Amino acid sequence: MKIAITSTGNDLGSEIDPRFGRAAYFVIIDTDTMEFTIKDNVQNLNLPQGAGIQAAKTIVENGAEYLITGHCGPKAFQVLNQAGVKVILNVKGPVSEAVNQFKNGELKPSNSADVEGHWV
Repeated sequence: MKIAITSTGNDLGSEIDPRFGRAAYFVIIDTDTMEFTIKDNVQNLNLPQGAGIQAAKTIVENGAEYLITGHCGPKAFQVLNQAGVKVILNVKGPVSEAVNQFKNGELKPSNSADVEGHWV
């Protein structure tokens, strides 16, 4: 299964980026093989609006079934939800720890966004 995690850096030891749409990177991990790729999110960092929607498209295009992040706004949450991506919010710490928590069933999907639009 593929999961996506927002990250402040480009490896599994990096901290989870609390921002979804303006996260520095997305780590896309296959939880069966633990192979991962890093997706740079630089194209969305300085957008005046729509960063969450564009980031959501990146997650969907990379085949992730779950997104693990700190926070997610309503428009991005809606795009992810419509694409069948489950969103897990309010996660902190290293990316590698979040992967372990996910694999152990410790993280549960959210039912709605947890911040207003244009949150930075």
